[in-house]
Amino acid sequence: MWDKDDWVQFYDLAQRRWQRHLPPRPVAPSGANRVLPVVGFSLSELDDAGINLQVAERLGLPVDAPRIGAYSANVSALREFVRLARQLT
Repeated sequence: MWDKDDWVQFYDLAQRRWQRHLPPRPVAPSGANRVLPVVGFSLSELDDAGINLQVAERLGLPVDAPRIGAYSANVSALREFVRLARQLT
């Protein structure tokens, strides 16, 4: 049986990984020096980052297929997230 300290350690370890490596949140430019959150990453952003749709679904990334265009900040965030995900596995 686990005692209280074992459970505390388990929950600390289980939550630590996802707190540091949450999937990036997609944004889109909205005027001068402003960005707004959007539903998901566009297919062109995924393509520019070197991610296909199946990998995006496996990583839990939101995808907004009707949205067109690529925002460079989203592409950079995706590349960094995939790099970190590969290091953890």
